[in-house]
Amino acid sequence: MTTQTKPAVRKITPFVNEPFVDFTQPEHKAAMEAALTKIKTQLGRDIPLHIGGELIQTEGKITSINPGKTDEVIGRVSKASQALAEQAMQSALTAFESWKKVPARERAEYLFRAAELMRERKHEFSAMMILEAGKNYAEADADTAEAIDFMEYYAREAIRLSETNIHHPLPKIDSEENMLTYIPLGVGFVIPPWNFPLAICVGMTTAAIVSGNTVLLKPSSITPVIAHMFVELMEEVGLPSGVLNFIPGSSAEVGDYLTAHPKTRFISFTGSKEVGLHINRLAAQTAEGQIWIKRVVAEMGGKDGIVVDETADLDAAAASIVASAFGFQGQKCSAGSRAIIVESVYDQVVEKVAELTRKLQIGLPEENYATGPVSDANAYNKILEYIEIGKSEGRLVAGGGKAEEAGNGYYIQPTVFADVAPNARIMKEEIFGPVLAIAKAKDWQEAIAIYNDTEFGLTGSFYSTDEVRIAEALETMHCGNLYINRKCTGALVGVHPFGGFNMSGTDSKAGGHDYLLLFTQAKLASRKVK
Repeated sequence: MTTQTKPAVRKITPFVNEPFVDFTQPEHKAAMEAALTKIKTQLGRDIPLHIGGELIQTEGKITSINPGKTDEVIGRVSKASQALAEQAMQSALTAFESWKKVPARERAEYLFRAAELMRERKHEFSAMMILEAGKNYAEADADTAEAIDFMEYYAREAIRLSETNIHHPLPKIDSEENMLTYIPLGVGFVIPPWNFPLAICVGMTTAAIVSGNTVLLKPSSITPVIAHMFVELMEEVGLPSGVLNFIPGSSAEVGDYLTAHPKTRFISFTGSKEVGLHINRLAAQTAEGQIWIKRVVAEMGGKDGIVVDETADLDAAAASIVASAFGFQGQKCSAGSRAIIVESVYDQVVEKVAELTRKLQIGLPEENYATGPVSDANAYNKILEYIEIGKSEGRLVAGGGKAEEAGNGYYIQPTVFADVAPNARIMKEEIFGPVLAIAKAKDWQEAIAIYNDTEFGLTGSFYSTDEVRIAEALETMHCGNLYINRKCTGALVGVHPFGGFNMSGTDSKAGGHDYLLLFTQAKLASRKVK
């Protein structure tokens, strides 16, 4: 049960990104190992729903398992029904009436306090992701750091928006006093993904909450336990009951029900293109009693790529291609699953990429291998099918199948196909796994054209030392996040506002100045004066 106390107000300092931990230092490695030992004592619990301050155990459970050791149960999470989803909706509606009146400065304090506590326990949150999501130490630490960043950043953003009339006053006229405020929308349905099960879950949820909305949180069924750790943290800092309701459940049953619900004001989703488009279609239908157009905030993935011209630093380009393609087993919407290389340096880059890929060691995440398992059996089988397709579409230069020697988990060899045609399936379709397709271009302009030949538009990278070409790439490579001479993954909150074009989603720019506007509506108050 939540203890509802107002947090103390603090002095606001400028936002600074949470630093990453260097696990080559023995003391940091030992600290993570200790956290893993502690978290393992908490595995296998029955985890309840959280609805309006009430903890509810259900007969139906979602069983979360360790993808790197499939006989290890992470937790058994209660599964919401439509009736319980409706109960959560009513709880959120009730809580909204009081929460929307809480000053932004006070709402922000809950996020500041939660960020403090997460920072104190960061290795424990990371350890849970190592076990539940299959991340290595650095990937898990980056996820936790990003979650902290989101809370710190959005808290400051909420305060800034509440003080718009001080910092960005409207033009004045003699006969009126005018004020623009940003007010909350209502109850939001938040659907985070499994691949950044803490960072994106925290970011989507806290952005909505600090803007004055209440939330129905339905985490991925693959990683519900780490989401529950976050919910418990928010309750620990005293977030009022009903502001955040934890309702894991079936997408077909609970997900569609809440998306179509007349009282749902907005849906915030991160996941596949197919599910995102389904949500968008369903949300566009006006239900009986609905008095608004539902707002959909969607980030739906990508088929991202790195373009390399003949002037580039080829060693740096190859290293970035491998890091972008195989970080967290390629299970990132920003993953560089395509590389387009100009023909004069093509063979050199392909060989460098293949050599680096073959050096990647595969094994159990808790032992901090560079490459771990993919998320679950469905992903495992889908990725292996794409590898077979790739064998008919390109020249296999690294990997190419299962990595059963790594252990009892969903392990796949990091796989590289060269000589892939621009219109091949593995160049066009999002695989979401450790599969890289490399295509040859006659020159840098054709390489950019090949890069742009996709329905997605999330991240991209251009490697060149020619400033004229770089300027052209900045203008013509069509994606939400374009990087020059660096990898196409690893966006930092505040530094790299994140979101893409076309079928990559609504270009929400998470971690940027525009993001909280998606969870508010602007209201002008104009008063005639004598």
